[in-house]
Amino acid sequence: MEPLKDLKTRELVLNMGPQHPSTHGVLRLKLELDGETIRKCTPYVGYLHRGTEKLAEGMTYIQCMPLTDRLDYISSMTNNVGYCLAVERLFGIEAPLRAKYIRTIVSEMSRLSSHLLWLATHALDIGAMTVFLYAFREREVIMDLFEMLCGARLTVTYPRIGGVKNDFTQEFIDKLYDFLLDFPSKIEQYETLINVNRIWLQRTVGIGVISAADAINWGLSGATLRGSGVNYDIRKHFPYDAYDLVEFAVPIGKNGDVYDRYLCRVEEMRQSVLILKQCVEKLPTGPILAPDAPKFTLPPKDRVLNEMESLIHQFTLITKGPMTAPKGEIYVATEAPKGELGFFIVSDGTGRPYRMRVRSPSFIHVSVLPALCEGGLIADAIANIGSIDVVLGECDR
Repeated sequence: MEPLKDLKTRELVLNMGPQHPSTHGVLRLKLELDGETIRKCTPYVGYLHRGTEKLAEGMTYIQCMPLTDRLDYISSMTNNVGYCLAVERLFGIEAPLRAKYIRTIVSEMSRLSSHLLWLATHALDIGAMTVFLYAFREREVIMDLFEMLCGARLTVTYPRIGGVKNDFTQEFIDKLYDFLLDFPSKIEQYETLINVNRIWLQRTVGIGVISAADAINWGLSGATLRGSGVNYDIRKHFPYDAYDLVEFAVPIGKNGDVYDRYLCRVEEMRQSVLILKQCVEKLPTGPILAPDAPKFTLPPKDRVLNEMESLIHQFTLITKGPMTAPKGEIYVATEAPKGELGFFIVSDGTGRPYRMRVRSPSFIHVSVLPALCEGGLIADAIANIGSIDVVLGECDR
């Protein structure tokens, strides 16, 4: 038997992904390991080859809408709303008050759906399978409501430039309110399962710590930023739609670890329920499309089906775009479930965007993975990826 002093060790390079299940998409991490310790972590993105921003330059403003569905396909409503707001501010369009409330409602429903999927998969990655089943149970109710509202569950294309596609029915409002009364008890179920679970605490507390200063310097946003104790929420600081008409709190963390990011998102779900209740109770009557901008907004569906002029107007607006578009550029940011989602649009006066660029939170959050993973264990990399809540459809845009 050879003496131990003659044994030699060497670093191992491990490629995690691009099809590893815990990455929730095609993300590859190149890990340089010393035993189970990660010495260096290098993320690689770009496997989807989507070209969304370039495709938008060949489409009219309305035709671009389905492209935004597919950025963060887990919360396509918020993508649609962010894009519509950017085009509206570029064109000087003001959506009616009822449409603003409706957009706020569907955005918060989308936030709940996104956080539920995140909680389910994040817990499953760490080993908590029951939470996965419970969270998908409630997410299914939200998907059914989306289907009732616009006929689609995932890529909805529901908001419109200047408003929304369909108005709420009383049946939809009743079912949504019933869900809001029941959902807080479901959140308590999730917390009962994992909040003080010994394994959950060992896998999350003190793991992937990032300070408030580092979180700001890395450009983090959303719950990933607020988990480090930074009180910044676009819905509060730069309110849009009906967010300035409702009361809600912004949960923030203390330690900036995986556990704090989990607590922030769970509390955000409670705050979303409060916002939704207020919006449903205050929902005003009125039109759902801007009536004073006929050159930019689509006519109501009933008029398209009964009036030749409205049919021609819709056809022209979709295929050629607005004939009198202003020149200029605009950047509008919204608080998507994963963080700050921004659209930068340059108009050259034609019916198509000259340039469109997207500031997606997932792309920014992937860049912080080396800081979170290096010096930790391989198993902690899984918890870190889940805690920053990335979708690779946003990264590879």
